[in-house]
Amino acid sequence: MAKCICCNKGTSWGNDLSITRSHISKRNSRPVKANLRRVKAIINGEPKKVSVCAKCLRAGRIKRAI
Repeated sequence: MAKCICCNKGTSWGNDLSITRSHISKRNSRPVKANLRRVKAIINGEPKKVSVCAKCLRAGRIKRAI
């Protein structure tokens, strides 16, 4: 599974609830995927393609290669 190289965010698991006549009848687990982007970034002085979440991109925690 892909993970963000900055914050290590990846896939987490939650509940998918089936609601029938105002009662929760079944619970299934479902994946909640992180908003990961594949970008070219400067890592240790050289450009590499890495997976970074959108939150880290907006915060400027990664320096993008041009």
